Amino acid sequence: MIRLDKTDGLWTVTIDRPDKANSLTEEMLTELADIAESATEARALILTGEGKVFSAGADLEAAKAGLATSSAWERLSSAITGMRGITIAALNGTVAGGAMGMVLACDLRVAVPTAKAFYPVMKLGFLPQPSDPGRLIRLVGPSRAKMILMAGQKIDAETALAWGLFDRIAEPGALMSTVHELAADTVGADPVHLMYVLEQAIRREQFPEDTERRYLAFIKEDLMPRYAEYIGKEIQKAYLESYDDYGQNLFD
Repeated sequence: MIRLDKTDGLWTVTIDRPDKANSLTEEMLTELADIAESATEARALILTGEGKVFSAGADLEAAKAGLATSSAWERLSSAITGMRGITIAALNGTVAGGAMGMVLACDLRVAVPTAKAFYPVMKLGFLPQPSDPGRLIRLVGPSRAKMILMAGQKIDAETALAWGLFDRIAEPGALMSTVHELAADTVGADPVHLMYVLEQAIRREQFPEDTERRYLAFIKEDLMPRYAEYIGKEIQKAYLESYDDYGQNLFD
């Protein structure tokens, strides 16, 4: 019920349970997390769904049996934010409930005009995933996050675009071509340059709690050794020390 296609650094993951609105079982969620964690060679990861709904979130029977509090939700979100490439949610339809977590964790969200976003944690009596409220607030602000999480509002595509929850709207027939176009530069980029841009310029500010330690490891283990012969050890250390206390002892 999870399909994976790999093409030249572009990984496309499709949730394929359209008869159940692509609702997620424990096995499906675990498989999604496993794929995201294994995508070390991918330059782009696209998440989409089969049919007219991206995902209704947790299968209700599975949720009542414990899926609602499974650690696999955070495993998946963390793996998505940790990818060394661009992550895009290609929303072929509405995203609801726990499926919002993987969508919020992506770098970009492209949706068809009929897509809605819905996170009914109050109505169903489930808690949101721990990292979701913070990510949602960073995208839409505190009041609009409360509209979604506390007031239970279904947000249509145009509103989501205006709020910053969605980044682009594409017609169904153009959804995947739009996503592929957005991923093209990243797929073709030098991997070290790609990681530098993601961590230093973007994700370090967007997800500071997720990236600080990984960012410094990248500087020490990947970026600086590659350029050491050009800039020298003292400049390496000075560069790291420019980030307050974080890098002062990395090259001692």
